[in-house]
Amino acid sequence: MLSLEQKLYQLIINRLDGVKLSLSSYREKAIELVQKGVGGFIIFGGKKDEVKSFIDNLQTVSEIPLFMASDIERGVGQQIEGSTHFPCQMAVSAAINKNKIDDVKILHDAIHAVAQEAIDIGINMPLIPVLDVNRNPDNPIICTRAFSDNPEEVAWYGNAYIRILEDTGLISCAKHFPGHGDTSIDSHIELPVISKSLNNLVDIDILPFVEAVKAGVSSIMIGHLSIPAIDILPATLSEKIITNLLRKDLSYEGLVLTDALNMSALNKEKHVPAQCINAGADILLHPADADLTVEELEHAIDSGEVHEIKINVAVERILRMKARIKNIKIQEADYESHRELSTIISDKSVTLVKDTSGVLPINDVKGVYLAFVGDESVYKGTPLRGFIPDNSSFSVGAGFKPAPTIIIAIFTNIAAWRGSSGIREEEIHGIIKLIKTSRHSIVISFGSPYVLRHFMSADVLIAAYDTAVQAQLSVIKCLKGEVGFPGRLPVELKSQFGI
Repeated sequence: MLSLEQKLYQLIINRLDGVKLSLSSYREKAIELVQKGVGGFIIFGGKKDEVKSFIDNLQTVSEIPLFMASDIERGVGQQIEGSTHFPCQMAVSAAINKNKIDDVKILHDAIHAVAQEAIDIGINMPLIPVLDVNRNPDNPIICTRAFSDNPEEVAWYGNAYIRILEDTGLISCAKHFPGHGDTSIDSHIELPVISKSLNNLVDIDILPFVEAVKAGVSSIMIGHLSIPAIDILPATLSEKIITNLLRKDLSYEGLVLTDALNMSALNKEKHVPAQCINAGADILLHPADADLTVEELEHAIDSGEVHEIKINVAVERILRMKARIKNIKIQEADYESHRELSTIISDKSVTLVKDTSGVLPINDVKGVYLAFVGDESVYKGTPLRGFIPDNSSFSVGAGFKPAPTIIIAIFTNIAAWRGSSGIREEEIHGIIKLIKTSRHSIVISFGSPYVLRHFMSADVLIAAYDTAVQAQLSVIKCLKGEVGFPGRLPVELKSQFGI
């Protein structure tokens, strides 16, 4: 029989920084939370063996199995050093043709690989898949995390993840309900307002979640989003969205998680934990302070703001799910074959958006110049410098010599708190100038494919979806003609200038 305090701690998934596990004081604090009854942890960073060992220790200490969540949209290697880093979701959909049996097998093998590595580490709640339909080219936080701008495509790829993860016993998580794809605001920074009709939301943004419920998704994460067509309250705090729309209209009976409560989108709201529980959430993800959150909820119950029956319903749902994760079977993870699989998907994802006869392949790099755009720290050690001589490369805006052929490599990161997935206006104009003054021009997007819409006058446009070294090596193979351009563009690109 759990005490009220233990029940309240069960509602919380707290942050766990893997890079801090070398500090005994940090480990002790995590164990202290487990002893108080915390529901679980969301894991960021750390080395494979160290994280694995500590998770095992925490599970041994805990009387109730712990949820071990992690954002591993690009594989466990996205978070844990020594694990496999897979291409992003948009690269996956670019690489995998759902109408080809061989491609579908590669997709299924990749999802199984992610599941095996998660289980090997001790992660039982992978916070995937992203089911947002990316309809805004300037979306700073979803963008290439989405499979597509087409809701049916998003649903198909997402359901492949859900079914395989659930079959392994893991708790899949569809996010970010009711859809974070049609905004230019990062909810880590401020609250996005999605001003569209309910019919539009249902037809596009909510459709993949409807299919996810049918596929048996175990958990759904609510986005910090303002949807005026449904409620003036942010979705995370909205009974109309969580209880009425998700629970009743969509007949969803699984776990409901908030998005991380340390994000700035809810800064203007008061009594956030209490509002989330009253709205129908089961799990409070990543609050700034777990102990303070429990204190706030205790006060809310004492004042009558929250009825204990709400807590009991959430805890019952949590405990039912935890009874299931005890049965996850350890699977051997072949990390070497997983890396090879990741390379195959990366090579298959590279997309030739525009081609002009006679420009590709590049058999002779003499007279070819290489221009970089974006974060210098990302392309500092780029293998592209080994393909094109280093004395023929420069950053846009640093001056250049007119070249017979110019390759312009644009690096854009899709990351929390960054606020943009594109490039600056002056960089756009600098690239257009390079295109005009060079005989042949090749523009490559490493990251958001939407930046290519500014440069339709270039001879060649290539989308690679990712800044990772692996993506760059895949592009080099394509430029040399060693590999074709097998990728398919998962989103529509509309020219910025109507070209």
